[in-house]
Amino acid sequence: MSGLSVSELYIHPVKSLASLPVDSAMVDQFGLTNDRRWMLVDTDGVFITQRFIPSMCLITALIEHNRLRLTAANMPAIYIDEKDHGAVTMVTVWNDRCQALDCGDAVADWLSRFLKKDCRLVYFPQHEVRQVDLDYAKAGDKTGFSDGFPLLLISQASLDDLNSRLTHAVAMPRFRPNIVISGCEAFAEDQWQAIRIGDLTYRLVKPCSRCSIPGINPLTAQRETELLQTLRSYRMKDNKVYFGQNVIADNIGLIKKGMAVELIG
Repeated sequence: MSGLSVSELYIHPVKSLASLPVDSAMVDQFGLTNDRRWMLVDTDGVFITQRFIPSMCLITALIEHNRLRLTAANMPAIYIDEKDHGAVTMVTVWNDRCQALDCGDAVADWLSRFLKKDCRLVYFPQHEVRQVDLDYAKAGDKTGFSDGFPLLLISQASLDDLNSRLTHAVAMPRFRPNIVISGCEAFAEDQWQAIRIGDLTYRLVKPCSRCSIPGINPLTAQRETELLQTLRSYRMKDNKVYFGQNVIADNIGLIKKGMAVELIG
């Protein structure tokens, strides 16, 4: 198949906060650099997402001069430097327990005030290893604070197909992908096994089963029912809704919008 290209790229510096579109990104051992390297946890160290607190989508996380910057309505911007990555703490992401670095009281207070829940911000350190599920990955494939895989890919045609069935169209960030591909038919990515983009190769290892988060309007934090009900009508298998493909990169390097995509498997 010719004519495939990268049309959008997104990182999510803090797990479950607003998506951040970018023109280019480095692919590193955890996925796209700075993608889901930070995460919110409760007082027991258990991860927090929009599933439980939809208003998390109203906080924007940016990377500025190697600092994390958080902004939200009626809140002063707050910056987190590398020096703020302090005490080692144990955190839980689904069934995984891993080490993280606590980012301090100032940002914990900021987040707790906005979300109206006691929480803390933690960082996934460079030395920590969170192995990707070996049913779908190789030994040594790892991820940060993602739900389970370092990258998520969706084709633009798949979203277009969904929007053709909805009363009100939705935008791609609802599905929190990293890589969006244009130039193929809807759900063509379901059949791909491996692709090349620039100098890098990627394995498409597992269809992405969807939780309730795509049903949250990222502009209002309100739950909406139509999107997930529509997906259930034609994207349901084994009692799960699938949309997008989980991906693992084989090497590290640069990915940019506009790059050609080659199918290699």
